Amino acid sequence: MATRTLKEAVMHDHREIELFYDQYKKAVDAENKDKWSNQFTWEVARHSVSEEIVVYPLFEKKLEEEGKKMADKDRADHREVKTLLARLESLSVGTPEHENLLTKVKDVLAEHIRGEEQHDLPLLESKLQTEESYNAEREFQRTKALVPTRPHPMAPDKPPYETLAGFLAFPIDKIRDLFSKFPKEEEVKAAKAKAGI
Repeated sequence: MATRTLKEAVMHDHREIELFYDQYKKAVDAENKDKWSNQFTWEVARHSVSEEIVVYPLFEKKLEEEGKKMADKDRADHREVKTLLARLESLSVGTPEHENLLTKVKDVLAEHIRGEEQHDLPLLESKLQTEESYNAEREFQRTKALVPTRPHPMAPDKPPYETLAGFLAFPIDKIRDLFSKFPKEEEVKAAKAKAGI
C-alpha cells in the first residue's frame, strides 16, 4: 500500500520544482546554473505530462463539469509553461534573456501550483476513496518514469493522444539528456535534505 495520497505526491513534486529553481538562483557559475536549469526543466516536463495523463482525467471523471473546466485551465497553464521552456532551450544559460525567461516560467508555475494546491487537489481528494488516491499516486509515479523529459508544447495534452506522443518523444529526450549536464545525484539529495523534502 502506498504511503502518500495523490495530493501529497503532486505537492511533493511542486516542492521539488521550487527547490530546483531556488538551486538555479543560488548557483554562482554558469556550469551549475546550467545543471540546475536542466534539472528544473526535466522535473517540470515529467510532472506536467504525468498530471495530464493521470490527474486531469480524474478531475473530469470525479468532478464532472467543474473538473473539466479545472483540467482545461491546468492544461492551458501547462501549454504556456512548455512553450516558455522550449524557448528557454535556445538561450544560453547565464544570459539576462535566459534568467528572465526562467523567472517567468517560475512565476507562471507559482500561480498554477497555488490553484492546484488550494482548490483543485483538495476538491479531487474529497471525491476519492483512500485506496483510489493511493492507486492514483502509484500510477502518477509510474507515469513520470515513462514520459518525455523535455517540453513539447505542440504535443497533444489529452489522453490517449498525449500518451502516444509521450512514448514517441521519450527515447529522443533520453538521448538528449545523455548530452546535457545535470546535478549529481548526491547534489540533488543534499539540496532536498537541506530543504526538508
